[in-house]
Amino acid sequence: MTSPPPMPTAAVPVQERLDPRVRPGVGSARTRRAAQRVGVRVLAALALLGLWQLAATAANNPSFVPAPRAVWDQLVRLSTTHEGIRGYSGSLLVEHLGVSLRRILIGSAIGVAAGLLLGVVLGTVPWIRVVAEPVVTFVRALPPLAYFSLLIIWFGIDETPKLWLLAIAALPPVAVATAAAVHGAPRDLVEAARALGASRRNVVQDVVLPHALPEIFTGVRLAVGIAYSSVVAAETVNGVPGIGGMVRDAQRYLQTDVVVLGLFAIGISGLLIDGLLRVAERRLIPWRGRS
Repeated sequence: MTSPPPMPTAAVPVQERLDPRVRPGVGSARTRRAAQRVGVRVLAALALLGLWQLAATAANNPSFVPAPRAVWDQLVRLSTTHEGIRGYSGSLLVEHLGVSLRRILIGSAIGVAAGLLLGVVLGTVPWIRVVAEPVVTFVRALPPLAYFSLLIIWFGIDETPKLWLLAIAALPPVAVATAAAVHGAPRDLVEAARALGASRRNVVQDVVLPHALPEIFTGVRLAVGIAYSSVVAAETVNGVPGIGGMVRDAQRYLQTDVVVLGLFAIGISGLLIDGLLRVAERRLIPWRGRS
């Protein structure tokens, strides 16, 4: 008596049967959703541009609301040499932006590193947290201009006070987020690691920090955003070249179109930086959002 022939299986690769992300049609659906998101954002931008043009027409005062065309003309003029004048105050728009980005990068790196170290200490040493946490909260509540004058008295008007300002602005968000995440690490995992003979350093490095990384990265994104929003304050004194210094200088001469152009440059570059941080977050912390 012969056994019946085996039932034929679907000619689908094992990876496709096990991983729904590679099933037919899933990629095209994602592409459609991405195209829809892009389309919605483009339509929203066009609508805002139309409202801007209507507001400029209704105001009929370029010093109050410049038209989009005026801002575009300034973009072209400040990106080239026009009638013997190179950009704004001798520097092109991209050079102003590059100087500010360098300041933000250095200041944010110092603030993030110091905030990370301070946050780990605050989250693991209770008596230091009791002493230092009110100080961090106090500094976080201060507007940048409140202590920038003091930094100028201490360090002069060159690069040093600007970098200190951005570093101080970036430190509290990272410190607070790190301290909260470290302090909230699962006690059962910490106790299990200690029971297996892990030292305090190993517990922090192998258990506490991986659990805290998502919250820490959120603090880093907030810190970079705060540092970026403080760049105009940092460049109020001797800030040209620099995009914030350009905005402040144009404000003195009622060049509203240049001010608006500088704000767009800051905002768009800030969006790009935040997008890069989000990409880095997804790559460095792939377990975020997963149970």
